[in-house]
Amino acid sequence: MTLRHLRIFLSVCREGSTTAAAEKLYIAQPTVSVAIRELERHYQVTLFDRIGRRLFLTDAGEQMRSYAQHIVSMLDEMEIRSQDWEESGTLRLGSSITIGTVQLPGIVSQLQKRYPKLRIEVMVCNSDTVETAILQNEIDLGLIEGEVHHEKLMELPLGGDELIFLCPPSHSFAGQTMSAQQLNGEPFLFRERGSAGRDLVESTLKANGVEVCPLWQSISTQTLVSAVAEGLGMAVLPMSLVQSSLAANTVKRFWVEHIQFTRRFRLLYHENKYLTRPMKTLIKICQRAW
Repeated sequence: MTLRHLRIFLSVCREGSTTAAAEKLYIAQPTVSVAIRELERHYQVTLFDRIGRRLFLTDAGEQMRSYAQHIVSMLDEMEIRSQDWEESGTLRLGSSITIGTVQLPGIVSQLQKRYPKLRIEVMVCNSDTVETAILQNEIDLGLIEGEVHHEKLMELPLGGDELIFLCPPSHSFAGQTMSAQQLNGEPFLFRERGSAGRDLVESTLKANGVEVCPLWQSISTQTLVSAVAEGLGMAVLPMSLVQSSLAANTVKRFWVEHIQFTRRFRLLYHENKYLTRPMKTLIKICQRAW
C-alpha cells in the first residue's frame, strides 16, 4: 500500500463519496474506487458500508482512518520541516589565515544574518590543511590563497592580494629598491610549511637566484611582524595584514627588482559535495566580497 492509497481513503472519509473525493483530488472517480478496493483487498476488511448514495465507515474503517490520519500528518510535518533542515543544520568552513583574519568574519556575519538558525563552524589554518580537510569531508567549503593541488577539488576564483617585503625600520633596505642578489645571506622569517604564501615566496626567490634558510617559522603573522620590528630579520607578508604596522612605523617596506608577489584567492569544495542553499549563498557572498 502507498501513501497515495491513504490520501485517497482519507478524502473519501471526509467527502462521503468517491465522486466528491475524486473532484477534490482532481482525479477520475474510477481511480478512487480502485484505490479503495485495493485497500480492502490488501487488509481483507470492508472499509465502507455503501448505503444509498453515501459511504459510511465500518468499525474497521474507523480504525483505518485513525492510523491513516496519523501516518499522513506525520509525513506532511516531515515535508514542512525538511524545508528548514538545510537552514538549521551545520555548515563547516575552512579558511587560510589571511582570509580568516581579514575577510572571513564579515562573510560569516552576513551568512549568519541570512540563516540565523544555521550553526557555522570555522577552522582557520594553512591552505594545505584546508584542502586535506575538504578531501576528508571534515569541512564543507574552503577559502584558500594560491594554487589548488588536488584534482577532485572544484575551485571558484575570487579576488587576490599582494605580499610585500618587510624589514626593521633601522635596516639599510628600508624604503629602498634592492637587487635580488642583495637578499642572499639576509635572515628571513617565514610562515610555516604548507602556507600558500610561503610556497609562493620560496619558489619566486629561488627562481631569481636567492637561496634562503628561514631563521624563524611561525603560523602567526603577528609573531613574524613583531620579530621583524625587533630587528631579528625580514619577512614577506600580506599587505592586508601589516598595514597597521606600516602606519605605526614599527616595520618598513622595501622593494626588490623584478619581483612582485600577487596571488589569487579561491573557494573550494569537493567535486561530489552537494551544495545546500546556505552553501550557495556563501558562494555569492564571497563573489561580492572581492
